[in-house]
Amino acid sequence: MHGLARLSMGNRALIALVTVFVMVFGVITTSNLKQELIPSLSLPTAVVITSYPGASPEVVEESVTQPVEQAVQGLQDLESLSSESSTGSSLVTVNMTYGTNMSTVQQDLQAAISRIEGILPEEADSQVFTGSVDDIPVLVVSASSDRSAPELAEDLENVVVPALEKVEGARAVSVSGAPTPQVLIDLDLDELTEEGLTSQDVSQAVQAAGARSSAGTLESGDGDLSVTVGEKLASAEDVADVVLTSTTRPGERFPLSDVAEVSERQEPATSVSRTDGRESLSMSITKTPDGNTVEVSDGVRAELDRLSAELGNDTRFTTVFDQAPFIEQSIEDLLTEGGLGLVMAVVVILLFLLSVRSTLVTAISIPVSVLIALIGLSVAGYSLNILTLSALTIAVGRVVDDSIVVIENIKRHLSYGEPKVPAILTAVREVAVAITAATITTVAVFLPIGLVGGQTGELFRPFAVTTALALLASLLVSLTIIPVLAYWFLASPSGAVDADQVRVAAEARERRSWLQRGYVPLLRAALRFPLVSVLVALLVLGGTVAMAPLLKVSFLGESGQDTLTVNQEFAPGLSLQAQTERAIRVEEELREVPGVQTVQTTVGSSGGAEAAFGGGGSADSASFSLTSAPDADQAAVQSEVQRVLDGFEDDEEVGALTVSSAGGGFGGSTDVEVVLTGTDPDAIEEAATAVTEEMEGISQVTEVTSSLVAEQPVVSVRVDEDAAAEEGLTPATISAQLEGILAPAQVGSIEVDGLSQDVVLRIGEAPVGLDELADYEVTGATGPVPLRDVAEVVDDQVAPQVNRTDGQRSATVSLTPADQNDLGTVTTEVTTRLAGLDLPEGVQAELGGVATEQSDAFNQLGLALLVAIAIVYVVMVATFKSLVQPLILLVSIPFAATGALAGLLLTDTALGVPSLIGMLMLIGIVVTNAIVLIDLVNHYRSSGQPAWDALVNGARQRLRPILMTAVATIFALLPMALGLTGGGLFVSGPLAIVVIGGLFSSTLLTLVLVPVLYELISRRADRREERRVRREAKATGSDPQEAVRELRERRWAEFTAAAAAAAAGPAGASAGGGPAAAGATDGGPVAASVLVPGAGTSRSANGSTREPGSAVGQAPGTGEGSGDDGQVAHPEHAGDPVPEDTGPVRARRALE
Repeated sequence: MHGLARLSMGNRALIALVTVFVMVFGVITTSNLKQELIPSLSLPTAVVITSYPGASPEVVEESVTQPVEQAVQGLQDLESLSSESSTGSSLVTVNMTYGTNMSTVQQDLQAAISRIEGILPEEADSQVFTGSVDDIPVLVVSASSDRSAPELAEDLENVVVPALEKVEGARAVSVSGAPTPQVLIDLDLDELTEEGLTSQDVSQAVQAAGARSSAGTLESGDGDLSVTVGEKLASAEDVADVVLTSTTRPGERFPLSDVAEVSERQEPATSVSRTDGRESLSMSITKTPDGNTVEVSDGVRAELDRLSAELGNDTRFTTVFDQAPFIEQSIEDLLTEGGLGLVMAVVVILLFLLSVRSTLVTAISIPVSVLIALIGLSVAGYSLNILTLSALTIAVGRVVDDSIVVIENIKRHLSYGEPKVPAILTAVREVAVAITAATITTVAVFLPIGLVGGQTGELFRPFAVTTALALLASLLVSLTIIPVLAYWFLASPSGAVDADQVRVAAEARERRSWLQRGYVPLLRAALRFPLVSVLVALLVLGGTVAMAPLLKVSFLGESGQDTLTVNQEFAPGLSLQAQTERAIRVEEELREVPGVQTVQTTVGSSGGAEAAFGGGGSADSASFSLTSAPDADQAAVQSEVQRVLDGFEDDEEVGALTVSSAGGGFGGSTDVEVVLTGTDPDAIEEAATAVTEEMEGISQVTEVTSSLVAEQPVVSVRVDEDAAAEEGLTPATISAQLEGILAPAQVGSIEVDGLSQDVVLRIGEAPVGLDELADYEVTGATGPVPLRDVAEVVDDQVAPQVNRTDGQRSATVSLTPADQNDLGTVTTEVTTRLAGLDLPEGVQAELGGVATEQSDAFNQLGLALLVAIAIVYVVMVATFKSLVQPLILLVSIPFAATGALAGLLLTDTALGVPSLIGMLMLIGIVVTNAIVLIDLVNHYRSSGQPAWDALVNGARQRLRPILMTAVATIFALLPMALGLTGGGLFVSGPLAIVVIGGLFSSTLLTLVLVPVLYELISRRADRREERRVRREAKATGSDPQEAVRELRERRWAEFTAAAAAAAAGPAGASAGGGPAAAGATDGGPVAASVLVPGAGTSRSANGSTREPGSAVGQAPGTGEGSGDDGQVAHPEHAGDPVPEDTGPVRARRALE
C-alpha cells in the first residue's frame, strides 16, 4: 500500500487537483442527495381486506377468513399468518421474510383470491394491499371550512388533490373523512309486484343500462374505427330513466322511476375526523420511492398556501404530521455534533503534536473522507437519513486515526533530521501495512450486518455501508493526500550538523516527556510481574460480567419525534354519534395540555389500506394524534398527557385510554404481547383472563389489555325450518330478503366529472327495533308472511371480532411498558409469570410484539458479533502470518466491553440495537491499536531484538499515536454521547457512549495487557525451543546443558550483530523512526539495544531479566557480558563487572 504514497509524491500537483475536484464534487453531490426520515425499505407485509356487509364475526370467519387463509398458505417465503374477523369485514395479514419481492407477493395473493371467488359469498369484495416505508405519509393535513363537508370534499377532490399530486416527488393524495355520494334506488315492492318483477330484475336492468361493449370495427376511408355500444350512466336522472319491461303486461315498457324513488344521498359515514375541536377532512400525501421528503413537504406547503387563498370561504389547512421538520432538525443537529466533534478532535491532535501545521494536515482527512463517503452514498443509491447521517457523525472520530498515525511517524522521521522526501516515504512505508490492516479490520466487522435480517438489518445496513465507505476513504486519504500535504506544509529541523545527533536529541526529548515517564515504568512493572497483571485483568473481566445484569434493555429506543398518539377503546355496539361524543370529552382535555399544538381526532374506521397498516382508525375506537410545539419538552408533554388520561380511569363511559410515542420500531408495536393460541375458544378465553389478571400485577406496566373485549349486542334470527318450509322459505331466502332491506346492495355505478359513484338498491324502509323486524313480511311461495311466523327474533351477545394466528383461534394480551428503555425488565417478568401459570389444556402461550422483535434482533446481532470476531481474526492472521499472535490482540475485545457497559450504566442508557451496533464497531476499533503496536514489535523482533526490548521500545514509540487516535476519537464522539442537540439521539447517542467507554478501557489494557501476554507467549516459545534442544541432545548422546548454552550463544550473536548493524547509521533505522538498537551515546553509536532502558534492568538475548550491577547482556547461567565502549564482550568475560563510564552504561542513561 505504500506504493500509493510513492505514486502520490511523484504526482503532487495532480493529487492536489484531484483533492479539490473531489471536495467540490462532494459538496454538489451532497446537496442533491434525497433527504428522508429512515432508509427506504419494503415492509414484508401484505393484507387481504374483504368486506361482507352485515355478516357477523363468526359468519365472516367461516365464509371468508378461513377460505382466504387456506388459499394463501402455499405462498413461498411465508413467515406467519394472522387474521381478524369482525362484523362485515375480514382482515388477513400475511407476513413474509424480509427481502421478499412484495410486488410478486401481491400478484400471487390476487391470483389466490381469484381462484376462490366461487367459494366466497357473492356479496364479499376482496382487496390486496402491500406496504413499504414510502407508504408512510410525508404529510397529513386536515382541511376545514365554513361550508358543509360535502362542498369541502368536492373542492378537495376537484381542486386540491390534483394540484398537490403535481408537486414534484408526490405520489398520491388520499382524502379521508369525506362523505361519499351515492345514488339510492328505493323500491316500492307493491308496484314492483304488480309488474311481475323482482329486485333482481331491477339490479340486472341497471347493470345492463350502464354497460359498454365492443361491437367490432368499422372500415372507413382513412382506416378502421372501433365500434362501442352503450353509454355509462352519468346521473341519478339517468338511473331513474332505466327502462324495465313488465311481465304482467306483455310488451309494456316503463321507467324505473315508476316503481322506485331514485335519489342522491351521502353514504352513511363510518368515521369522523376533527382537528383542534372542529370537524375536518384529512389528506395524506405520500412520495415516490425516489422523492425527496423535504422537497415534497416544502412544495405541498407552498401549494396549500396558494390554494387556501384561492378557495376562500375561510378554508383552513392544518398540518397534523410532517416528516420534514424532524428530518431537517436531525440533519442540522447531527451536523452540529459532527462539527463540534471535529473541532474537539483537532484540538486533541494539536495538544499532542504541538504543531499547527501538522494538525491542519491531519484534520483535512475528516472533510475529504466524509465527502468521498457521500459520493459513494449517491452512487449506491442511498439517501441522507438519520441512519446514514449518524454513521457519518460517528465516523468523524475514526476517519482521522490513519492520518494521525501517518503524520505522527512522518513528523518523527523529520525530527531525526532525515531528508524530507525519504523521511515521508520511509514513514509511510513503516505504518502502511499496520493502518491498512487496522482499517480493513474495522470495515470487515460490518460485513456480518448482512447476516442480520428483519427490520434491524434493513435499517442498519445503510449505516454499515456509510461507515465502511468513510473508513476506506480515510485510508486512501492517509496514504495519498496526507504525504503530499506533509511535503508542502511540514518543515525539517534547520541547522542540524549531524543526523545522528538530531536523532539522539529527538529521542531523548521523547523519553523525557511526561507520557513516557509515566507509562514506561508501569509497563516494566507489568512485564516483571506478568501473573499479577493477568490476575488484575481477570478481575476486571469478572466485573464486566457482573455489570451485564444491571443494564436496562430496549429495542430501538425513542426516536425523538414531536408526536404522540392516544387510543380510545369504546364499549362494543355504540353508534358513531355516541362514540364521537365520548371522544370529544377526551379531545377537549388533551387540547388544554401545555405544549400540545395540534390535536387531530379520528373516530371509527376510514377503512382501506390505511386501516390495514394501522392508520385510519378502527371500529369501536378513536385515535388522537398530538403534535407538540417546536420548543416543547416532549417528555414533559407525554407525562402531562398521561396524567390527563389517568383522570378518566374510573369513567367507564369514556373507555380505555392508552398513549404511545413515535418510536420503538418505526410503526411497529411498542407493546410486549402474549399470544395465546388453541382450538377451543372457551379455553382461549379462560387463558386470556388468567394471563391478563396475572400481568396486571407487574409494576413496570401502565396498561394491560386483551383482544377478547366485551361482547357486543346483535340480533339473531333463528329460523324454524319446518314452519319456513310450509311457506316455501329457507334460511337462505329469508336472509336474502332481509339483506335487501337492511343492507342496501350495490347494483352499479355512475360516473360524474370523472369520479365514480355507487348505485345502491334498497327494498323499502328498514324496520326499527326488534318488534318491527319481527313484523316484517317476507315473501314466500304462498305470499307475504310475518317473519315472526317462521323465525324467532331475539337479542344476542357475540364477540366483536374473532382472531386467528397461523390457522388457529388466538387471543393477544398486550402490556404497555412504563419505560420503553427498560423492555428487558418487563419481558423477564412476563416470562417468569407465564411459566408459573397453569393454562388450560390445548392452549399455547408465546411472547410477541416488541419483545419478539428485540429477541430476534439481539440473537442475530450476537451471531454477527461472533462472525465479526472471526473475520477480524482471519484478517490479522493474514497480516501477521501467525495463528497465535492474533489471539493476543483479540484479548482487547472483552475489555472493550468493560468500558462500554460501564458507560451505559453511568449514563443510565439502555442496551439496545444501536448499542450492539456500537459493540460491533468496537471490535474493529479496539483491535486497531493493538495491530499498530504489535506490527512495530514484530519489526523489532525481526531485526534481532528479544521480546522484552522489542515490547518496551515498540510500546514507547507507539504510545503517542495510540493515545492520539483514542483520545481524538473519544472527544469527537463526546458531543453525540452527551446529546448536546438531540439530533438522531436514539441511534448516535447510545452508539457513541459504547464506543467511548469501550475505547477508553481497551486502550489502557492494550498498552499494558497485550505486551504482557506477548511476553508470556514469547517466553513460552523460547522454553519450548530449549526443551526441544535438550531432547535432541539426549537423543544424540550430547550434553543437554551444553546444547542449551550453544542455543543461547547463537541467539546472542544474532542479536548483537543486528544491534551493531543498526548502530552503523541511519540506514539501520527501524520501524517507527527508531533504530533497531534503541539508542546512541554522546560519543557515537553503540550497540545499546542490549540494554533494557528504565528501572535499572536489562534483558539478555534470550529475554531474561538482568538486575542492576550484573554484566550487560549477561546470558543466564553463563556469566557472559559486554566490554567497555559498547563493544559486545566475548563469553569468557562474562563475570567482569561493567564500569559506570562504559558505553553501555552511558547508553542506558541516555535511554532512561
